[in-house]
Parts: sequence; C-alpha cells; structure tokens
Amino acid sequence: MSSAEPVIRSRQTEKEVNGISTQVVCTEFSNYIFIVLTQYGKMGTLISITPDSRSNDISTPAFSTKVLLGKDEPLTHVCAKNLATFVSQEAGNRPVLMGLALKDSTVDAIKQMKEIIKSCQVW
Repeated sequence: MSSAEPVIRSRQTEKEVNGISTQVVCTEFSNYIFIVLTQYGKMGTLISITPDSRSNDISTPAFSTKVLLGKDEPLTHVCAKNLATFVSQEAGNRPVLMGLALKDSTVDAIKQMKEIIKSCQVW
C-alpha cells in the first residue's frame, strides 16, 4: 500500500534574523503541530502551547504554556505564546509543541521568526 501523501508532513527552512542564522522545522501530527525554532542548532527548551477551553470569549481564545523540558523562565512563555498562538488558531485550535533555542528574543526578532514559521506552514 503506497500513497503519494507522506504520513507526517514536515517543512524546514533557514533564514537570517538580525544577522543570526535561524532554523525552523514545522511538522504536522494528527493531534498537534511540532515546531522547532533554533539559533543554536539544537532543540532547546520544549514548551507546550494549548488553547484554553475555559475561555468564555471564543473570538480571542486564551492559551496556556507549559515548559516540558529546559529552563522555565517567564520570557520563554512570552516568546512561545507570541510565536505559536497563530499556528494553533490556523490549525483548528490544535495544541502546539515548540522547541525554542534563541539568542535574540527582541520584539523585532520575534516578528521575523513568525514570518519564517508561516513560510513553513504544514497545517
């Protein structure tokens, strides 16, 4: 049994963000989206970003972030939420698992990284 469609869809790219080589890999699984965003060439901190079903306002769902592996720092949660909420929303509110290893986490860098993630869309 062979089909042209791969079981797991994945796309990756590499771009410079403020002079730093940045790699992104986006992989779609049936129940979640997996994104690795690295400026160190390794997976880094693993964060789960899930839509919060307790939110009353459907137009602006709340998201919970949880560090599964690595340093649990407030900035990690902020970056993960900023980078992954649009992915979850576009993917039908599926949870996102994100590996983050950033040298530059400025607002400008995060905006550029969001565009790189969009260019690797698999959802």
